[in-house]
Amino acid sequence: MYNKVIKLIIAAGIIAYAVYQFTEGYIGNGIMLLLLSLIFIFLYFKNEFILLAFLKLRKQDFEGAKAWLNKIKNPEAALVKKQQGYFNYLHGIMVSQTNMKDAEKYFKKSIALGLSMDHDLAMAKLNLAGIAFSKRRKQEAQKLLSEAQKLDKQGMLTDQIKMMKENMKRAQAPTQHFGSGSSIRAQKRRG
Repeated sequence: MYNKVIKLIIAAGIIAYAVYQFTEGYIGNGIMLLLLSLIFIFLYFKNEFILLAFLKLRKQDFEGAKAWLNKIKNPEAALVKKQQGYFNYLHGIMVSQTNMKDAEKYFKKSIALGLSMDHDLAMAKLNLAGIAFSKRRKQEAQKLLSEAQKLDKQGMLTDQIKMMKENMKRAQAPTQHFGSGSSIRAQKRRG
């Protein structure tokens, strides 16, 4: 995996050559080179391996997504800060199926690094709320759930948030014991 600065150096070199082409009168070549440099600038901000991992994840191919993410050996050197957040976010989604402790670590790190879209941030907080709830940290889970609900402006996670709230209400409801000891004693007195 290349360092993220190499992409900018390549883009700067292509732009410099495009300017040279403009000065030589080759306007079409210069425009084409400028468009080519935009690809490298785009890939600086949106890592190609993370984009491919998102595509694999959309098809529910967790192994394929993991393979693309494993190609990023040193995320700090290869990715900008927001992309490091998405790197951890994707790892959190994949690990959440098997290991909640690691998933919690990845989701917290992704939130700390930052995610560009509110929907992704809401999804990370919703997953953290589920993990906190399963670890019996109900106040933290409720706080994260309300934050996720505020971030979900398009209503894409409405069903999941509603289901999580219902599960929390069910868990907080007092357990009712049928046939308690007092009714048994009352039956013995009658008999």
